[in-house]
Amino acid sequence: MKEKNFRFTLEETAGALGDYGTLLPIVIGVSVVTDMDLARMFFFFGIAYLVTGIYYKMPMPVEPMKAIGVIAIAEGLSSAEIAGAGIGMGLVLLLIAITGAMDLIKRAVPVPLIRGIQLGLGLTLMQQALHMMGQDIYLGITAFAIILAFTFFSRLDISALVVFLLGIGVGIFRFGLPPLSFMTVPAFALPGGPDFFRGFTAATLPQIPLTLGNAVLATSLLITDLLDRKVKEKQLLLSMSAMCLFSVPFGGFPMCHGAGGLAAQYRFGARTGGSNIISGAVLLLIAVFFATPRLEMLIPFGALGTLLFYAGLALLRTAQKTEDKIFTLATGVLALVVGMMWAFLIMGCIYSIRMRLVGIRTKNS
Repeated sequence: MKEKNFRFTLEETAGALGDYGTLLPIVIGVSVVTDMDLARMFFFFGIAYLVTGIYYKMPMPVEPMKAIGVIAIAEGLSSAEIAGAGIGMGLVLLLIAITGAMDLIKRAVPVPLIRGIQLGLGLTLMQQALHMMGQDIYLGITAFAIILAFTFFSRLDISALVVFLLGIGVGIFRFGLPPLSFMTVPAFALPGGPDFFRGFTAATLPQIPLTLGNAVLATSLLITDLLDRKVKEKQLLLSMSAMCLFSVPFGGFPMCHGAGGLAAQYRFGARTGGSNIISGAVLLLIAVFFATPRLEMLIPFGALGTLLFYAGLALLRTAQKTEDKIFTLATGVLALVVGMMWAFLIMGCIYSIRMRLVGIRTKNS
């Protein structure tokens, strides 16, 4: 793996498409509910995939910021308010990176808490996946059976590629081929003061602990677990900040890395930066030549839900490496019930109190 930074094989292609299970549901949902342009969001995701693949030379997930996405869908934020949230997030990440505050955060956040966030994300993804598969039950069962069947092939698992192509085939059968339609040139636009304030308070603030816990600490740890490589937290912070600040003002959606996406890429065969380049090329092709609202119907949720389910399952397996199973399990369950931001904050406080009590007892004894 280390000898070759880029491969363009069926395994890398399957790994590239496997990551779409964590990307497409949120981005398509945002496009349906808000005034964000789907083709433009795809375009900037494609650029980010290409750049991160070339820079990191290994699988590096590029995902929509989930808290911002969920809040945008639930509250119907405008594109200007989403831009405010993304720019605010980019500035926060840049500030943490250049001040070195991440070192203090890392020392304050225990590994069992990070494993708990991985577990909670895995459970959340699986819950969402089952809901999506239930909306298209027959396709979901078929896609699930395909991926399950490929688990018996130890050398060549291209199940994500097969499921992705199956989903597109079903989408075309149901709704027809999307017409050829060229994307317009992105225009630069900054949100006004009220939009920035609304986006920052409503979406940026809930996103910060989730990004630091999952997209930075958990992703860095998972890179070591799966790929036996080291990526500094500062690198992840800077690349996520750049993805937000350079894309959001032109109509892109706030982007981050994430343990769920990396688990999906690795689970379906990605081992090099080639998987990111393939992901980026596919999204750019769709964005530039098929910039139509009918894109939202192209890949049924039954297929996407299956990919998402196996991404969550991969995270559950990674979370098992914890040194404190009870604490990690409690964090994961709490994240599923009340959300990862609150689980991160609550269990972080509990861990800190527990360590103080242990220190007092040791001192007294």
